[in-house]
Amino acid sequence: MVDIAKLSTEGRNEKTKDIDLLSAGEIIRIMNEEDLKVIEAVKGALPQIEALIEQTTKAYKNGGRIVYIGAGTSGRLGLMDAVEVVPTFNSDRFIGLIAGGDNAFVKAVEGAEDSKELCVSDLKNIGLSDRDFVIGIAASGRTPYVIGGLDYARSIGAGTGCLCCNIDTEIAKHCDWPIELSAGPEVLIGSTRLKSGTCQKMVLNMISTATMIGAGKVYSNLMVDVRATNEKLVERCRRIVMEATGCEHDKADVVLKETNNSCKLAIVMILLNISKEEAEKRLEEAEGSVRKALKE
Repeated sequence: MVDIAKLSTEGRNEKTKDIDLLSAGEIIRIMNEEDLKVIEAVKGALPQIEALIEQTTKAYKNGGRIVYIGAGTSGRLGLMDAVEVVPTFNSDRFIGLIAGGDNAFVKAVEGAEDSKELCVSDLKNIGLSDRDFVIGIAASGRTPYVIGGLDYARSIGAGTGCLCCNIDTEIAKHCDWPIELSAGPEVLIGSTRLKSGTCQKMVLNMISTATMIGAGKVYSNLMVDVRATNEKLVERCRRIVMEATGCEHDKADVVLKETNNSCKLAIVMILLNISKEEAEKRLEEAEGSVRKALKE
């Protein structure tokens, strides 16, 4: 039998023992007070988060992928972060794997998280290589699916990290760059979709955003590699180019049309008054960094 009694995520929150007797207003005020602890927990883990991001950025710039592995809420959060990187940063090199496969995002697959071999199979199916970096996400810090995946990743030379919502976890022993934090017992015992899920979402935001900034996907605070897949994002591209260059609406439209809605190319072309071909050459030499291409 698995002993989870010592995990902070499984502890009993003294403030909520009578939560079933409270009004909706009283319940949400307690939840809000508990959520404030998430901010401090993440703040305390910033050095660990920074160390991991240095590795993910290095792996990405070397052509590797960032692969999230997890089960349940943890797996869903990883998958969601990976999916959202695609339009935001025009990159398909963030991958989310959830125990039980993509269908487990909407319907739990019982027992999938207990299989170490299942994650190994999932990683082999995406062709994991030593250039990739695998991040195991598990609130408990003991999920077998994650441990199996991390062990396999290490065995082939891939970078490994984890994100857990307990301290001194088993999973941390199976990776090189652990992130461990604790916001204390949940409002409902063991319901890690609450504070733990919020912790994980905040840290995943940091990992993907800072990694993409480090990889040259951002100029100033503008998402210059955004993929224009709908009307809203086409308009965002236009506004990004106008903000970065100070040009008028019509000018932005003309250059974006020429570049197939590439904000990076449009910005470099307009600010340096050069051709598309010259802008492409400069960006290639600058490893995709607009700031470096402009020699700022």
